[in-house]
Amino acid sequence: MSQSVIHQPRVAWDAARAFVRAAGGPGYDAFAGRVLSRLGTGLYGELANTRQRLLAASVESSDDDRFTVDIEASRWRVRLEDLLRNRPDLVPAVQELTGAAPR
Repeated sequence: MSQSVIHQPRVAWDAARAFVRAAGGPGYDAFAGRVLSRLGTGLYGELANTRQRLLAASVESSDDDRFTVDIEASRWRVRLEDLLRNRPDLVPAVQELTGAAPR
């Protein structure tokens, strides 16, 4: 019988980058719906906040876009690490969402 070890910080980092990509992309509505159904209203609201910040940065200055993306990914990494530490049963949902995010 084979067991796999889940490295929660890596899962959180991969998911953070995927969530930020999805928040800034054209498939946001579908992705946000998946976040709502799998992770709840709190993270759904945080995803909406991320989208707003990304859109605002893109309007204000293209120089700040990359900086804003990095900040948002860092916020999501911490948020998701905390989530997975407290709710390890959500690892499969987070991995599924990571795979569903646009590339």
